[in-house]
Amino acid sequence: MKAEPAETPKSKPRINIPEGAMVILPLRNAVLFPSTIMPLVVGRPASLQAIEETVRQQLPVGFVGQRDPAVENPTSQDLYNIGTAADILRMFSLPDGQRQIIAQGRRRFEIAEFLQVDPMLIARVTMVEETIPQTKEFEARIVNLRQEASRALSLLPEPMNELKTTIERIEDPLMLIDMIASTLDIPTAEKQELLATLDPVTRAQRVSEKLARQIEVLELSKKISEETKDSMTKAQRQYFLREQLKAIQKELGEEDGKGVEAEDLRQKIFDAKMPPEVEKEALNELNRLQRMPEGGPEYSSLRTYFDWLVELPWSVLTKEEIDLPKAREILDTDHYGLEKVKKRIIEFLAVRKLMPEGKSPILCLVGPPGVGKTSLGQSIARAMNRKFVRQSLGGVHDEADIRGHRRTYIGSLPGNIIQGIRKAGSRNPVFMLDEIDKLSASFHGDPSAALLEVLDPSQNNTFQDHYLAVPFDLSQVLFIATANVLDTIPGPLRDRMEILEVPGYIEDDKLAIAKGFLIPRQTVENGLKPEQIHFTDEAIREIIRSYTREAGVRQLERELGAVCRSVAARVAEGLTEPITIDAESIVNYLGQKKFFNEIGLRTSLPGVATGLAWTPVGGDILFVEVTKMSGEGRLILTGQLGDVMKESAQAALSLVKSRAETLGIDPEVFRKNDLHIHLPAGAIPKDGPSAGTTLFVALVSLLTGRRVSKDVAMTGEISLRGLVLPVGGIREKILAAKRAGITHVLLPELNRRDIDEIPPAARAGMRFEFLKTVDDALLLALESNGASSGFEAAERPAADAIP
Repeated sequence: MKAEPAETPKSKPRINIPEGAMVILPLRNAVLFPSTIMPLVVGRPASLQAIEETVRQQLPVGFVGQRDPAVENPTSQDLYNIGTAADILRMFSLPDGQRQIIAQGRRRFEIAEFLQVDPMLIARVTMVEETIPQTKEFEARIVNLRQEASRALSLLPEPMNELKTTIERIEDPLMLIDMIASTLDIPTAEKQELLATLDPVTRAQRVSEKLARQIEVLELSKKISEETKDSMTKAQRQYFLREQLKAIQKELGEEDGKGVEAEDLRQKIFDAKMPPEVEKEALNELNRLQRMPEGGPEYSSLRTYFDWLVELPWSVLTKEEIDLPKAREILDTDHYGLEKVKKRIIEFLAVRKLMPEGKSPILCLVGPPGVGKTSLGQSIARAMNRKFVRQSLGGVHDEADIRGHRRTYIGSLPGNIIQGIRKAGSRNPVFMLDEIDKLSASFHGDPSAALLEVLDPSQNNTFQDHYLAVPFDLSQVLFIATANVLDTIPGPLRDRMEILEVPGYIEDDKLAIAKGFLIPRQTVENGLKPEQIHFTDEAIREIIRSYTREAGVRQLERELGAVCRSVAARVAEGLTEPITIDAESIVNYLGQKKFFNEIGLRTSLPGVATGLAWTPVGGDILFVEVTKMSGEGRLILTGQLGDVMKESAQAALSLVKSRAETLGIDPEVFRKNDLHIHLPAGAIPKDGPSAGTTLFVALVSLLTGRRVSKDVAMTGEISLRGLVLPVGGIREKILAAKRAGITHVLLPELNRRDIDEIPPAARAGMRFEFLKTVDDALLLALESNGASSGFEAAERPAADAIP
């Protein structure tokens, strides 16, 4: 039986775009051509809403230029008639609330009519169909255009080799025309005129004319620069050179701060002792940095890149000191119980001591909240004398958060893995990936897929962050993941990890943890001395039973802290006598009880049975209530039940009907009455097949008038043949039964092997019965009412039991 969290709030309503229409985004001082990529900053409220909705709903979007850039809220009359349909490749949030997007133009379109202007522009458009003219004159025009573009690029002060190579490789003539048009240094109105020229021949001619004019301007500018340079006197030349940054000062034989900085970076590169291929790449980038002017757009980005590169611990390894007796002592001091997990950690440390060069396993600690998964990682780091770094993955939905952003983007940084390694300052830390089950995919990519390489010991020695663009060795890192549930972790990622289940605690465990760990910590944190406050065992048990209901001890520590704060207030007011907290005085500190033992009250009437449920935060008990009323034989189900549980209820009813005579039930009851099955806590969704046995017993209890024993709880799936089938989460369910005071638990026969995983302290005082058929469940769960029933008289062996 599986209980899920309550529903999340509903998402924003979707915007419906009619066929042939698209969202229109106005552009100021810019024109987006088809087949070109352009970064844009979106700041106006209407445009921000439009771009966020188009990205969220994957809506078609078109970019149209404004006639007057000064208009803040343009209407249909303020826009040109021809625009470009585009795809949004990336979107980033800027510190001032604006968004930066990367848009790629696709096709021209013509606006037929505007359908909506508020809160965003939506227009019906007609896509422009373009064909390549098959004439020799057009082919000659394209050849000349390609040559002139290469010539123009060669005249620029700084060579643009990548753009030149791109233009040379473009085979589509129409794409070539638009690409060259987008690079022309002409007013926006003239670019819009080129965009609106729909005839390819005419457009090619106009682009060629404007390119020829730009070549003339560049040649004249170059000529004037050379003449001016030749006419400079020696004094003027020296003054000009001294005003320049690194390259000109190098020509004058002077050393400036930038030159000293470059040499300092070079020394740091050598000191970092990078792998040869990484060091070679770093030196190449340093040479490029020296050639850049400090005011250049790439300079600050490349300088930040070097800060990351030289500060990473390429060759820094923390020396391990593995002392197994000391490691056992650390684990026992920091954590109570958890023997299975501690045993596996000691085994790992032993293997590591015998073979230090071996690959580290990827451990995944799975268990409910508050059982000590995160602090286990810190204890492992202490036991190995390694650095510890923790990275929370809860809510991460972008692949770049793992692998980093490429340096081409403004404000890019390495991913969380490289950032954690830099924070640790060592290449072999204990790296905790917290809440790995909370990862989520989005249109930015799937971060769990990016973790596949990180968590694979056979290939993470060459992990490559997109920002660094060089391999980094993660093979010496001990990765430890934590999760509440395994279901939400993708299969390939789960396959790379060794799963260690961390169980919940029983009452005796919580008592020992409170006395040994929680109370001393809360005493110190609230400014008290140990002799000023004393908790009796019964007081701690009262808090556990009546004020907390959890698998871990997080809420227990909060309640103990509340008591300590109340005592601290009295001490601060002048109380000098020590205070003893007993069970009777708890109510004075924490108020009335929050939880009660409902089992006796709930099961006091026929038709109520106690089931056992598994939840992401541990096990819990669940009550099944059945009643009947005059009707037409309908089955009513309430309590936020999932489809699987509804099917289990229908199967249970069918099984009862098929055995009505054997059970002593009048078949007319089903035709003249409606049956209502309800599972309380209706705000919490519930699903899973493991409630089948409980539903069957509750139905028989109601229809035969026999109560279910109040100390009995059960779990198990049923079949229409009456077999009891195995279910999961047995350990969590039994611990929940223990916390609720259940002493008699009915389990499927095929779950007998799971009993070995239950701690002996949890089994103490409990009796386990193993069911093969539902008849066994009826014999063991229902109280006798003095009358003989068919299933009591049936001859069959009794269910096996373990005291």
